Amino acid sequence: MTRTPKEIFKHHAETLVAGDLEGVVSDYAEDAVFISPTGVKRGKAGVREAFAQLLSELPAAKWALPSQIYDGDALFLEWTAKSKENQVEDGVDTFLFKDGFIRLQTVRYTLKKV
Repeated sequence: MTRTPKEIFKHHAETLVAGDLEGVVSDYAEDAVFISPTGVKRGKAGVREAFAQLLSELPAAKWALPSQIYDGDALFLEWTAKSKENQVEDGVDTFLFKDGFIRLQTVRYTLKKV
């Protein structure tokens, strides 16, 4: 049975909080597209690269999700995170889901020293 967008994102959030890079990557389609202000990354390798950077910038962070708005196969998300070294107060993502995986994600955030 195919996972719903809420089920996929729940797993995504749990693995991100745990710092489980391969768990995060497992939620993405083989041909996923990840778009950020630094450019476009493609496939699981691109997703792995993007999240390796995020997890290194925010190691063992405490995450909060003040807004989660689902509409069918889409999710709009606002988030914050704080680690001992850095914090993000303005994270914004959009996800598109299909066939039990994340097919597309956009992300934008400002990293600041604590």
